[in-house]
Amino acid sequence: MRLLASLASALLVAATAATAQVITVPIYIQPVNSSSVPSFLAEVSYDTAQDPSSAVAPVVSAYEAPEILDDLRGHELLRIGVYDKAEKKWVSSTSVISAENFGKGYAPHIVLSVDESNQEGSYDNRHVLGVAFKGIRIDAGQTRDFGPQAVVVRTAQGKQPELNKPVVLSPEGKQVVPQEKTLLQKYWWVIAIVMVLSLGGGGDGK
Repeated sequence: MRLLASLASALLVAATAATAQVITVPIYIQPVNSSSVPSFLAEVSYDTAQDPSSAVAPVVSAYEAPEILDDLRGHELLRIGVYDKAEKKWVSSTSVISAENFGKGYAPHIVLSVDESNQEGSYDNRHVLGVAFKGIRIDAGQTRDFGPQAVVVRTAQGKQPELNKPVVLSPEGKQVVPQEKTLLQKYWWVIAIVMVLSLGGGGDGK
């Protein structure tokens, strides 16, 4: 598993080195009702290309599944997110998942919510807003794509307010709201042309 993940990560780096930056995000888990140090779960490498259509798909470059029967017994709820071991704190929002997601017959799926508002091209793990995790049941006849999968959800810039736009006021001091024109107001000129042509055609016929 680690060998294949390492090869996938290397291919991702080689494919995007010339055009973008590849970020590797460490993901940790911790029992909700425990004060123990968070445990490493996975690393996800993704391409920071500004155009998502040209970005290489994210890969799970490392994954260490917890031993469900031993490590997680008595800890049914787990906290998951991006954890900084040096600063000993979570650097993203965390979500709570059930330990059943790591059960036998489930394929791990990781979703990263990433802040893409930084236009200067400087990225780090603090651009990860949050991490979600879900174990997807593997079909009995499925023979591939049952390993760890990753998806990156990029934030989109919302609609910006129109600043310095003049406000039109009525003589009473109230704001004038533009009204939608009727079909007659929009296409009066078409009706005028048709009438002129019809009158002209009538005169030629006499």
